[in-house]
Amino acid sequence: MTEPSKAHKPSIKTKDRIIVALDVETAGEARAMVREIGDRVGAYKVGSQLFTSAGPGFVRELTGEGTRVFLDLKFHDIPNTVAKAAVEAARLGVWMFNVHSSGGREMMTAAANAVKEFCDEAGKEVPIILGVTVLTSANATTLKESGIESTVEEHVVKLARATADSGLSGVVASSHEICLIRNSIKTDKFVIVTPGIRPIDATNDDQKRVMTPAEAVSAGSDYLVIGRPITSAEDRKGAISKIIDEIDRPK
Repeated sequence: MTEPSKAHKPSIKTKDRIIVALDVETAGEARAMVREIGDRVGAYKVGSQLFTSAGPGFVRELTGEGTRVFLDLKFHDIPNTVAKAAVEAARLGVWMFNVHSSGGREMMTAAANAVKEFCDEAGKEVPIILGVTVLTSANATTLKESGIESTVEEHVVKLARATADSGLSGVVASSHEICLIRNSIKTDKFVIVTPGIRPIDATNDDQKRVMTPAEAVSAGSDYLVIGRPITSAEDRKGAISKIIDEIDRPK
């Protein structure tokens, strides 16, 4: 494995690195999960399924209670439309949200500028805005089916550079590309959020490019999105404690 850039200086508490994916059907299920887990993790992810089911009202409910929310809707449209959607995400008070880096620099720049302008006027903290590079369910075959002849690694780095140049906070990327990104964008301010995280004793499910929590943090990831290994566990609190211990275990 390529060594990560020395510019990366981790300073985040281990529990705060964990973002639990609320990939459930209803607000009731998600609400119960958040109440059970509480602040044992740093944030909760609301993705397309739950947002479509429960709507922005549920996101507003969580943020109103002081819960950190990663709104994972991967906006991808013409620049003006994405900019307006990004402002609405900021209005909801989310801590973090994302757009597709493949939407291009103009789209990403429009989103970053619109959110900053809105937050400055509203007196709100600017949320972390991420560019999604290549989904962890994708591989070289997937890219070729989309007309992209580059390798996954080459394409991820290209998109990460475009994301940084557009003024976004960081990227969502597979753990296997973390070191490449850190070596390409040499600043500890660039955030990397990593899905496809599976503890040592968990299965990969539908993710193709995965890594354990400890491996991902060691490679340079800032935040880890973890779903089923926590949400499907009989003892969710125990599963979280085990993940934290795995990350903190002396290497």
